[in-house]
Amino acid sequence: MTSDSNLFVDEPGAGYLPLYEGKMVQAYDHRAASVVVNRANVHRQAQPEITTDEEHKDPEYGPTPRYWVSAEEVNAGLGSWRRKWLIAFKDVTAATNERTAIGAVIPRVGAGHNLPLILLDDKVSVDQSVLLLANFNALSFDYIVRQKIGGNHLTFGILRQLPFLPPHTYRDDDGQYVTSRVLELVYTSSDLKAWAEDLAYNSSPFAWDEPARATIRAELDAYYAHLYGLTRDELRYILDPKDVFGEDFPSETFRVLKEREIKEYGEYRTQRLVLEAFDRLADSPRFRDEMPKRVSAFEVPKGQAADPFGHAGVQVCS
Repeated sequence: MTSDSNLFVDEPGAGYLPLYEGKMVQAYDHRAASVVVNRANVHRQAQPEITTDEEHKDPEYGPTPRYWVSAEEVNAGLGSWRRKWLIAFKDVTAATNERTAIGAVIPRVGAGHNLPLILLDDKVSVDQSVLLLANFNALSFDYIVRQKIGGNHLTFGILRQLPFLPPHTYRDDDGQYVTSRVLELVYTSSDLKAWAEDLAYNSSPFAWDEPARATIRAELDAYYAHLYGLTRDELRYILDPKDVFGEDFPSETFRVLKEREIKEYGEYRTQRLVLEAFDRLADSPRFRDEMPKRVSAFEVPKGQAADPFGHAGVQVCS
């Protein structure tokens, strides 16, 4: 964003594409915010303007960037990548944010260095790229990322240390479950039609429905918790250690997310939705036989905090 700034223009024009920045995207959402400039701010003039629910519901709406860059430069930078979409992730992050690992599909546009791209070689299918994106945005994976982040950047050095599930670990039914849900989360605007078509989906974009999106994301979080082989208590710990070890337990995981949801919804909604989805999947043919074989990495101490959802299978150790 500095050494290439000579390529940027302030107004859109023929042959120019938006220049996306990290602040413009959230998980499964390439329209999360526009960039507005307040020149009275000496140090951070460009700030995100959060997309409203009504704007999200318009499939033709697109966020406004701060800059545009020529399509010729974009194509030169992408080299052999010929698809009309890209997978990107937020470089600027922190272990204290609501979520730390945040990935999205974006149109074929310019991308600043704080929104790195994941360009896949020809051996990786489009279906496998969807699994990679879902893995990146999964709650269990995010928990691990938080153990690695020491500053405010998710660097490529950290990225290469992270435990992505290899393609061969997925079964066909895993792909069907994950892809159908990622498709509904991502394809909410017309500018990603090419991505949907690459997944053999040739219909209109899905309607933006925030409560439904929360449920779908929880189902994906629960599914990846199963794919990683977590027990229910381990998932409870990831969601909120105090739920397992009591209010005096000093550690925390997703405290900012928990506090925001309690303020906004009167409950830790993600916790409830993820555990409910996890329980449903635990009784499904896909995971039913695996569940009894899983061993938790810790024992729930005697007098542990009550499971807020009354699960009968919580182990209490003396």
